[in-house]
Amino acid sequence: MAKKGENREAVALQCTVCKNVIRPTEKNKKNTVEKLTISKYCPKCRKHTEHKEKKI
Repeated sequence: MAKKGENREAVALQCTVCKNVIRPTEKNKKNTVEKLTISKYCPKCRKHTEHKEKKI
């Protein structure tokens, strides 16, 4: 069994429209080598926008 947090990397999601950094999260760097791109709700824009990974 793998140890807790062994392949995990801390990342934050940044809105591509207003550049607001929200939602600190983790990703498995072994399974997901490319940058995360997720459609999430941005409270500053007040709509669903695309969020890209930004290192913490």
